Amino acid sequence: MGIESNQQRYLSADLSGRLAAIDIGSNSVRLIVAEAVRGGNYRILDEEREPTRLGRSVGRDGNLDAESMEQTLAALNTFQQIAAGFQAESLRVIATCAIREAGNGPDFCQRIREEVGLEVEVISGEQEGRYAFSSVQHAFDLSGKNVIVADIGGGSTEIVFSTGEMIEEIYSTPLGAVRLTERFAANGETDIAEMFPKLESDIADCLKRMTTKPPFAPHFMVGCGGTFTTLADLLMASQRGSDKEVAGFRASHADVRHLLDRLRKMPVRGRRSLPGMTPDRADIIVAGIAIIDAMMKRFRVNTLIVHSRGVRDGLLREMIRASGDSEGSTVEARVAAVDRFADACSGEAEHGRQVAFLAGRIFADLQQRFSMPEGDRELLEMAARLQDVGYVISYEQHHKHSYHLIRNSQLPGVRQHDLELIANVARYHRGASPKKKHDSFRRLSSGEKERVRRLAAILRLAGGLDRSRSQQVRDVRAVIEDDRVTLVTMAVEEPQVDIWGAERRRQLFEQVFGMPVTIGWEGHPTAQSA
Repeated sequence: MGIESNQQRYLSADLSGRLAAIDIGSNSVRLIVAEAVRGGNYRILDEEREPTRLGRSVGRDGNLDAESMEQTLAALNTFQQIAAGFQAESLRVIATCAIREAGNGPDFCQRIREEVGLEVEVISGEQEGRYAFSSVQHAFDLSGKNVIVADIGGGSTEIVFSTGEMIEEIYSTPLGAVRLTERFAANGETDIAEMFPKLESDIADCLKRMTTKPPFAPHFMVGCGGTFTTLADLLMASQRGSDKEVAGFRASHADVRHLLDRLRKMPVRGRRSLPGMTPDRADIIVAGIAIIDAMMKRFRVNTLIVHSRGVRDGLLREMIRASGDSEGSTVEARVAAVDRFADACSGEAEHGRQVAFLAGRIFADLQQRFSMPEGDRELLEMAARLQDVGYVISYEQHHKHSYHLIRNSQLPGVRQHDLELIANVARYHRGASPKKKHDSFRRLSSGEKERVRRLAAILRLAGGLDRSRSQQVRDVRAVIEDDRVTLVTMAVEEPQVDIWGAERRRQLFEQVFGMPVTIGWEGHPTAQSA
């Protein structure tokens, strides 16, 4: 069957609200079929898992091996038929680390397209982290909490730093339970006991190299993936009479370490017979729990909470949002979402709204002369409203925290690419000017760099015009004469502090626009205000 004939059935099904998601991971292929219900939630109709070990040879050979590809194709055929049997109206297939890294990954996706009729989305490690965090958000109350979310797969581990409902940073590391087991298997066997010290050392080195310490003291870590649920099953089985559930199970760092010390001394066959052990996970569990232990040590977190969902749950929730009404389709809706974000993060929301108004007015007066895209005004005003959200982390370096929080947010109606631009503009509302050595700025194209410079320069001036935080400057006009820009402020009384604040922030503007700036006061306010 071709792609169109297979997937068209899902789009034309009479039974609306039924969704299916397939996750092609490094250790297993998983299917979830669900029915959307009110409030953006869903109820599960069916779940299936097939351990195909697709990533078992990627770390060693750089390619997917023939046997695991055939097993994956067979699993996908079966899962597609199950989804069709439930009359799912929408089916998405995502692939993670194994296919993402394998040299023959694109060829395998082509085979899936031709032989099974499914289109595979190869997602980034960052997107994996976003899906995992979205799932955790719906399962736990994170308000007022500093949290680390970790998703351990067969080929990689995604780590998310979050404050409340907001992502501060996402890291994708090559620490996978299958990958590490393959690398440290002694003499080709699946027992890694003899190599354990080297395993621990390499995990610690990788975390030190690829992550920073969190900018806060974590309250707890939430773990997603089969390694975490197996750890919970094993600990519960060792606690006689325990009536706890895997979802929400809590363990201390000492619990994790004691279990790891016990398991690493056992042969694989011994682990396989343990109560609570999933047989196909017995050979990779030591590597998986070693990753957990190293993360708790690295990030100085003592409490682990196990989440029984993860990437697929986050994907389903995105599908439900996409199938609903288009929230954020108007400027007003986007502004309302931005204001909610700003209100939740800082006590400076009123200042942000005033700066957005003033920045928008300056932009409008300069737009034609400097051929700036019309849409950039909205990006500028959003950056102004959100420039201080980093206060929720700390005042020091808050502009850098603002960048991460904005970039990792999911504002309705705002494209991810635009969020990157907004985050960069907000990042430069104070502090150093944009520089190529800054990772966030270096990733932009040359045209985008120039847009960010211009918008950040305007934002700095507008921010200075509310230096007093009193909204004394009611309006501003930018007048260009004789290759000079004059900002004419309008206020009831002379806004000396605000003019002084803007004068201190004009250097970037003069560099970017190539014109000197003078700032004056016109003694009557306009009827319009912020």
